[in-house]
Amino acid sequence: MSNTQKSLLPSTLGLAVIFAAIVLSGCQSLSVSPDPKTITQVASEITQTSIPTHEFALTDGQTLIGTLATVNTRENDTLSDIARHFGLGYNDITLANPNIPAWTPATDSRVLLPLSFILPDSPHQGITLNLVNMRMFYYPKSQPDKVYTYPIGIGRQSWNTPTGLTRIATKKANPSWYVPASIQKEHAQKGDSLPTVIGPGPDNPLGLYAMNLGFERYLIHGTNKPYGIGMQVSHGCVQLYPEDIEALFNNIAVGTPVRIVHQPYLTAWHNNMLYLEANEPLAKWAHDKSHQKKQLLKQLRQLSAEKNSAVDWEKVERIIARADGIPTPVSLSSPNEAELAKAAVPIKHPDQLNQQPVVAELTDGDWSAVVSRFDNGTEAQKLAAMLNHQGPMIPARKVQQDHSYLVVAGPFKNKQEVNAAAKRIHMDFAIDIKPLQPNSSLSKKL
Repeated sequence: MSNTQKSLLPSTLGLAVIFAAIVLSGCQSLSVSPDPKTITQVASEITQTSIPTHEFALTDGQTLIGTLATVNTRENDTLSDIARHFGLGYNDITLANPNIPAWTPATDSRVLLPLSFILPDSPHQGITLNLVNMRMFYYPKSQPDKVYTYPIGIGRQSWNTPTGLTRIATKKANPSWYVPASIQKEHAQKGDSLPTVIGPGPDNPLGLYAMNLGFERYLIHGTNKPYGIGMQVSHGCVQLYPEDIEALFNNIAVGTPVRIVHQPYLTAWHNNMLYLEANEPLAKWAHDKSHQKKQLLKQLRQLSAEKNSAVDWEKVERIIARADGIPTPVSLSSPNEAELAKAAVPIKHPDQLNQQPVVAELTDGDWSAVVSRFDNGTEAQKLAAMLNHQGPMIPARKVQQDHSYLVVAGPFKNKQEVNAAAKRIHMDFAIDIKPLQPNSSLSKKL
């Protein structure tokens, strides 16, 4: 695609492009479920400046934790920025807000933060990873009254993360990545030659910390592409935001049990009501969806009898169809989706979202590049946001020129950096960029 063409990339390829761009994930690509029906969001007075996102108190028999919250966007926010700040993954934030554009939300959009979770049906010991909602639950042995939860990235289709019981076998800070032959071959087919070993640093897809599992060649690790958290992006390993793996690394001992499950339908008894959390089964388990649903309905009937609480079966069907992972009460006369959203805790927007990309200003002495040109400013902003959320970041911004909009990448220190960015953009977005030397006529106008 020529840099002078009016690119249709964001509208025609949309999400698939940026997540194909999450390359060199030691363990990489994407699957996105269809958008569910939206939950109506109702504005209310801001009363809190923070809310629990990772650490939750846990009592005997408790299976539902957290609460729904909302935050209003500011200029240049993306849903990925908000998700990372509040301990959510891309799946969490987009499924909860299907009517808000992920990369170009309007300023002052009210974003629902799905910070309520039903615990997987597993022992409250060590680590449980529920693949279907891409979330880790950690039960520290020294804190039986606590549970910690974090969003994760998992293996893509054909590179599925395995299920079963295993353990933390070894741990390593500043790990080197020994690139498997299969991944070398895959990258070579894309024209991207990989070395056999990648040492610690910004190009290492394992990030700064790695914990080997008892399953051979599978790890829980950080990432240099953090905006792939909440997606199927790896070659089978489990990825965490860099700040989350750092928080966990020193607290999780070698030998800690790790249970990896796929539980799309979860139930809880909370505040004298039955709750249901429904997630769309991953592709590997899609053939078994009808059986899983039958098992869920059977479980709900049993709980209904045990708790003497009638079930709103129409609501159950609606929640299963919506499959947005938000725990919702299904007892008769329980609050509906709109009422839940209205009761969500409003949170004041922080002064700075955690790790939100900051694009440095271009000067006449910088190298830069024109990536693409658009008639529509929103589409240009979308591509710029995608580039800014690459790993490592490719700094970019939207620039209006006459009646069109350019996406300009930079600043770059030298031609070598421009060429490296050009290679990544061509491989991931199928766009050929136009380099701009320092003090070029166009760069002076930017």
